[in-house]
This record gives sequence, structure tokens and C-alpha cells, in this order.
Amino acid sequence: MKWVDISEQKLLARAFYLGVFGIICAVIPLMAFYIEPNVSTRISLLTGVGIGAQLLSMSMAVLVVRRRKVAPEQKEKAKRMILVLAVSLLFFFLI
Repeated sequence: MKWVDISEQKLLARAFYLGVFGIICAVIPLMAFYIEPNVSTRISLLTGVGIGAQLLSMSMAVLVVRRRKVAPEQKEKAKRMILVLAVSLLFFFLI
């Protein structure tokens, strides 16, 4: 099944869950380094996984915005999701 064949609601739901997963994966190493500074560097791999999940989630939300026949409510949800993910990506890139 192609990405363009999936309904907007299902695509936005998947993007939301993937975005939340990405944010959680990127926060875990930050908390681990704060609690114990000598923690292994292998945990920083989760930061990359989290950023990748956020980028994938943002691209799914952009796919919804670019569709032609989408309800205005769905477009607004996708725009808000893009904004939140962009801010979180900026935060994790700056840290």
C-alpha cells in the first residue's frame, strides 16, 4: 500500500504517534546524562533515532497538507503538527 492511498485521519494519527515516540526517544539520553554524567555513549544513539522519527513524522504531516481534497480541519491539524515538530527538532538540534 502506498503512502498516498492512506486516508488523512490515519496518516495524521500515525504521524502523531511517531512524533511522540521520536520526542520521547530524544529526551531519554538528555535525562540520562543529567542524572549520571558518566553514562555510556551508546545511549546517545536514541537521540538519532528520535530525530529520525520526528523527521519522518513531519514528512507525513507535510504529505497531508499537500493533498488537494483535504478537509480544512485536517489541514489545520497537520499545520499545527508541523509547527510543533519543527520546534522540537530545533530544540534537539541546538542541544
